[in-house]
Amino acid sequence: MITLQENTQNQISNNLPIEVTEPKWLQTIRAIMQPIENLDWHQKKYGDTFISRFAGFPTQVIISHPQAIQELFTADAKLFETGSGSNIVQPLLGTNSLILLDGDRHLQQRKLLMPPFHGERMKAYGQLICEIANQVTSQWQVGQPFVARPSMQEISLNVILRAVFGLQEGERYQQIQQVLIEMLDTFNAPLSAVFLFFKSLQRDIGAWSPWGKFVRRRQQLDELIYQEIQERRNQPESQGEDILSLLLSAQDENGQLMSNVELRDELMTMLFAGHETTAIALAWALYWIHYQPEVREKLLQELNSIDITSADPTTITQLPYLNAVCSETLRIYPIVFFSLPRILQAPMQLMGYDLPKGMTVSACIYLTHHRPDIYPEPQRFRPERFLERQFSPYEFLPFGGGNRRCLGMAFALFEMKLVLATILSHYSFELLEKAPLKPVRRGIVFAPAGGVRLMVNDKF
Repeated sequence: MITLQENTQNQISNNLPIEVTEPKWLQTIRAIMQPIENLDWHQKKYGDTFISRFAGFPTQVIISHPQAIQELFTADAKLFETGSGSNIVQPLLGTNSLILLDGDRHLQQRKLLMPPFHGERMKAYGQLICEIANQVTSQWQVGQPFVARPSMQEISLNVILRAVFGLQEGERYQQIQQVLIEMLDTFNAPLSAVFLFFKSLQRDIGAWSPWGKFVRRRQQLDELIYQEIQERRNQPESQGEDILSLLLSAQDENGQLMSNVELRDELMTMLFAGHETTAIALAWALYWIHYQPEVREKLLQELNSIDITSADPTTITQLPYLNAVCSETLRIYPIVFFSLPRILQAPMQLMGYDLPKGMTVSACIYLTHHRPDIYPEPQRFRPERFLERQFSPYEFLPFGGGNRRCLGMAFALFEMKLVLATILSHYSFELLEKAPLKPVRRGIVFAPAGGVRLMVNDKF
């Protein structure tokens, strides 16, 4: 067995970062089952830049120093291939997902999808978000306990179905909602998540098998999505301001419309990436706000300074402490722990290391967000740090960065702030969690263990 000292000498002679000495199988199991402990231990032992090997994935350099992240995010995008490094999401999203595209096709699709998530069009969704939050939470009763994550998922999924699909409530709306939640729940625990990481386990051996269940639910969802696409194609007069309407009329440089399969994959990307991530962030925010009463008091004081029910949504989203609470929520436990991987198409020098063609480079969001030199007392939830200074996009990167930064970033923050303001101005809660909550793996994202249990104390 190679010792750490021998390994270090080998890496130095090749001018490569130091490599983790554990066997590949052990690194893989720890990354799936104990991601935080694994990352913290490796960073402590190997530093800001090290090489890891995971079963089923190419060898990768993991970075967490802001300078290294800046060098990666500002390098020429043509130097990297990202789509093939994100194949883990292919069974969920499809091969035409923006996440899996590269080069000109990626640029073209990104340009096409960007307008609805920014500017006036996004602001138009503000009233809708508040209405949906009120509608879902109106079912809560004083003295009744509930779990935050599924409730927040109901809100964020309804927002996506109305804003992205333009669906009105009805049978298909309910079916899509139910099947998508069931499909995502297939991977709701660390052990079930292994099916996404190992292609050899992705075998349909009957409706009772884990992968068989997932495949059948995916087929159900596909049928519902294709029905909606076809109906909208047949009724162009029914197209509105939603994102599906925009995509149905979009043409490439040759005047070609998107195919049904391309539409399905982009809609799945927005359904998956755009609702569960926001739901988890909202659940975490409700946890931290009630875990630290002084944060709650300060936030309520700010919210009470304006009339939430009649205020313009933009006014609400510009409240500084509300923004700081959302930012600190996304810092302390980011929903995804890594930015999208970059596979080198040519050699690259990074932080003085000579990285060869074919090497994968991944910026670790979690480790960067827990650097004490940037965030003193990184384990402490302290929104004030976002009022005291501005962090660069290489220090604070909950949505990734570079040409692969999450397209829905502005929309997600907009929704998160409006939902929190709406809920907290109508209800008072008691946190029922006795022990501090930690993130657990839920597929490829990380959610609070147990989903955050709260009790409705009062209704205003």
